[in-house]
Amino acid sequence: MSAVPAAVTAETCALPSTDVPGRGWTGPGATERHAILRRTRTVAIVGASENPARASFFVATYLRSSSPYEVWFVNPRATSILGQPVYPSLDALPGVPDLVDVFRRHADLPQVLDETIAVGARTLWLQLGSWHEEVAQRAEQAGLDVVMDRCLKIEHARFHGGLHLAGFDTGVIDSRRRR
Repeated sequence: MSAVPAAVTAETCALPSTDVPGRGWTGPGATERHAILRRTRTVAIVGASENPARASFFVATYLRSSSPYEVWFVNPRATSILGQPVYPSLDALPGVPDLVDVFRRHADLPQVLDETIAVGARTLWLQLGSWHEEVAQRAEQAGLDVVMDRCLKIEHARFHGGLHLAGFDTGVIDSRRRR
């Protein structure tokens, strides 16, 4: 497992703001997000990166080491990430992903949604900072569950006892306050 600088961890997996002006779409609550994660078996990370400083690499490392999910990587320019093959598109995957975790620019999200619907995935998950109400509405109309502006790593850790204030499990249990 590669070491990830603490600044990357805190910056890329901070908890989202719950009160953002101009947002009309309301995503699933904690119970619904937990249900999505419980029924998920396969995750496709669209926009996966082989760069250890990228959020997608950090999330991929966590999911492969700390979750029961089979993780597939999608990036048309990479060939291998974490020793695993990388696929150029969702339709090139060896199976249908239950959840598509997206690390792509805002302008790319409608195309990713089209590909997600075409392969038959059940859930579209947009990482922290990704918010596209039109995509969310279209996805829901197509019968997909949609989660936006949430880190899949954080949500998994939250429901499985591994969430520390900075978004990772320190492995230290201590009742004493740090000085």
